[in-house]
Amino acid sequence: MALSLILPTASGSLAPYALRGIAPVKPGAGVKFNRIAYSAAHVVADPLAAVDPWLQAAVDWDTTIAYRRHLFSLGLGVAEAMDTAQRGMGLDWPTSLELIRRSLDAAKDVPGALVASGCGTDHLNIDDVKSVDDVIRGYEEQMAAIEALGGKLIVMASRALARVAKSPGDYERVYDRILSQAKQPVVLHWLGDMFDPALAGYWGSKDVDAAMDTALAVIAAHPHKVDGIKISLLDKDKEIAMRRRLPAGVRMYTGDDFNYAELIAGDGFGSEPTHGKSDALLGIFDAIAPAASAALGALAQGNSEKFHAILGPTVPLSRHIFAAPTRFYKTGVVFMAWLNGHQKHFTMVGGQQSTRSLQHFAELFRLADAANLLEHPELAVQRMKTLLALHGVEG
Repeated sequence: MALSLILPTASGSLAPYALRGIAPVKPGAGVKFNRIAYSAAHVVADPLAAVDPWLQAAVDWDTTIAYRRHLFSLGLGVAEAMDTAQRGMGLDWPTSLELIRRSLDAAKDVPGALVASGCGTDHLNIDDVKSVDDVIRGYEEQMAAIEALGGKLIVMASRALARVAKSPGDYERVYDRILSQAKQPVVLHWLGDMFDPALAGYWGSKDVDAAMDTALAVIAAHPHKVDGIKISLLDKDKEIAMRRRLPAGVRMYTGDDFNYAELIAGDGFGSEPTHGKSDALLGIFDAIAPAASAALGALAQGNSEKFHAILGPTVPLSRHIFAAPTRFYKTGVVFMAWLNGHQKHFTMVGGQQSTRSLQHFAELFRLADAANLLEHPELAVQRMKTLLALHGVEG
């Protein structure tokens, strides 16, 4: 008998919904990828901690690290302490550094496991930041702490820099200092203002093409210190244009949660291998990890048709999770982890579980089912019914 439940509809009414009942794809054991793939991973809150959720971060460390081990088991790397982990939206710098330390320790048990960690300036009181020198010191403090743990850096976009920089030259100065000091090649990070309004005009211009020119100049000045750049602009054409202009050996890590399937598959354009495809550093990979692993395995085996057959159906779900206000996408990622049994509760750091509506969650549930992403359908239905009941919907 098919599993079913009552769900809200777009019109605000209620209607029965029957699950498709198609089992999720299972990744092949030991399959290697021909793309580097990082999942920006979420944190699991501790719902029993006696804290004020809006003001203090309480993390369930065991469950949080268990999820990283799950990602490693699927062949995915972990982009740690990033936006998906609610960096700057509930997760402070001391807790982020502890998260990085624990993830690096967990990775030591997994041969070949990849971890890259977010390095930013979020520990600074932004009202006290008066100059780019203050920003540089902020980056250097986090950089030193992460590198002391042996960590690889993702140089995150800085709200403080966006606030005090007066020209593209200020960005060039900051990144020149940071890249000159890096112990190993870093991943740069360009997060669009749809993810964080405080980052509007990053790289010194609100014109994306002009901003891209500045970012490319920074990379060109330090090509051996830049592993790649992750851009999250939700504009595939801009990503492809920038990808084709990167220096030899510098990777484009797609952060486009709307168009990742075609960007990862690539177009084969250009004389450099890195010009014709994108690697991945994606928040959505947290929510669709088994499908992402299976699809990447198929792609590495030359089966692009299977790659798109697996990953294509996940794109509508991702576009829904990352719908405006895009910065609230973390709520959908954690909701998926709860539905699939990777954590016992749907509580988030900062109380962020409240940022989406019941109607949003209902559509997310339908799209996850359509993409064959409900790992334990009976559990998912039970938990969805619990959420519905909390909102006064019985049946």
